[in-house]
Amino acid sequence: MRDEDVPGWWRRLGLDGLVDVHVHFLPDQVMNAVWAYFDQAEEHYGTAWPINYRTSVEERLKTLQTLGIRAFPALVYPHKPDMAAWLNTWARDFAASTPGCVPSGTFYPEPGAAAYVREALELGTRIFKVHLQVGDYDPRTDELDDVWGQLAEAGVPVVVHCGSGPIRGRHTGPGPFGDVLRKHPQLTAVIAHLGMPEYAEHLALTSYPNVHLDTTMALTPFTEALMPFPRDLIPRLADLQDRIVLGSDFPNIPYPYAVQLSALESLDLGDAWLRAVCRDNGASLLGL
Repeated sequence: MRDEDVPGWWRRLGLDGLVDVHVHFLPDQVMNAVWAYFDQAEEHYGTAWPINYRTSVEERLKTLQTLGIRAFPALVYPHKPDMAAWLNTWARDFAASTPGCVPSGTFYPEPGAAAYVREALELGTRIFKVHLQVGDYDPRTDELDDVWGQLAEAGVPVVVHCGSGPIRGRHTGPGPFGDVLRKHPQLTAVIAHLGMPEYAEHLALTSYPNVHLDTTMALTPFTEALMPFPRDLIPRLADLQDRIVLGSDFPNIPYPYAVQLSALESLDLGDAWLRAVCRDNGASLLGL
């Protein structure tokens, strides 16, 4: 499948478009720093990672519109203190001026976290993002306990990069975030990248009633060459039809968007599964 084939693909499924819960738009200076990091991917990850959609903001938005992405967040995330609050303001402003963009937010373990998360919720933020490998912090820290509690009570989802891919962090893996869920079992969490490479362990966290996993980069040829998804877990994906949501990592992917959709279709889990994953589950999480 090519990108130009994507609208016909979702129309064949009987959909009016796609909902992608894992899309990144960032302030220019932050996005440029992210791209500079990926330019050195062979040093960091041992493999090249060319950004397929390294274009202007306007061109990227047009690409999403052409693909038929009807709703998406501009997921932001900090890597140091005193960054999250202004990223939240930027993300709300971006969403307010961008059709289809859902207001998103983030947080970091720092004294003001509970206050600015509360403000973000009051101002209509509908999804959060945390990246434990990039942020290099323990999600169990006391400074975040009130934050997790607020999100659990509000029922607002948080996309959590807690898997140890593409490289292990000090606080990645199912253990640290699993402890958060034990303390806040009603938390609505979306485990990014199907939890790669600890796929089975992160799938097991769906024993908590509001845990989902997104498909971001998982099952694609690029990722399969590095961290293959065990074939014996595919029936679990079928069983979790209402807990798997489409994610892509657009624009920071080293292949066309259509590759992610082809990877999902290749699982042969049926059209109903694809409809749930590629639209309905994400729409429900985002309150559409």
